[in-house]
Amino acid sequence: MKLKKLSQETIYSGKLFEVVKVNMQAGEKLLEFENCIRPPGTRLIIVKDDKILITKEYRTELSDYDYRIPGGKVFDTLVDYRKSQNIEEEAKDAAIKEAKEEAGIVVKNIRHFHTSTLGATIKWDLYYYVVDDFEISDQELEVGEVISVEWKTFEEVKEMCLDGRINEERTVGVLLRFLDKKFN
Repeated sequence: MKLKKLSQETIYSGKLFEVVKVNMQAGEKLLEFENCIRPPGTRLIIVKDDKILITKEYRTELSDYDYRIPGGKVFDTLVDYRKSQNIEEEAKDAAIKEAKEEAGIVVKNIRHFHTSTLGATIKWDLYYYVVDDFEISDQELEVGEVISVEWKTFEEVKEMCLDGRINEERTVGVLLRFLDKKFN
């Protein structure tokens, strides 16, 4: 049965998150959904000599360190996100900026690898890029960021994904997909 959208209303809008109530109809039945919208982020798979650059970053939401790959927000606010004319291009530019800030990597070549969508009721896309041509420079960390850089072999990264040391589940899936393509 096809759903028909009847109305939509923003019930909360903050700096980074918006909650929208959507009223739908399926036949005679009325349905109400809530959707959450957040501006997209980027992640970088930086590769050199069969190794991947991994960061060890203090995360306040975990009150602990987490291994991850460099990345960050594409837009600092929902307002900026709404103004965007070309999200894909702005995501690529943000990825290049994050590579320099978090990892001290000056990107020479970058290619889109995958876009991860979060789910049916939450819109928060993550754009994943592969970087395999770059120069190493100094990090340009923001105030409060505590990030160190480590190079790990493909096998070590796979183990980190599987044993939970890399904590961001979406990134785990994308890294395993990337490694599978490298091995097969």
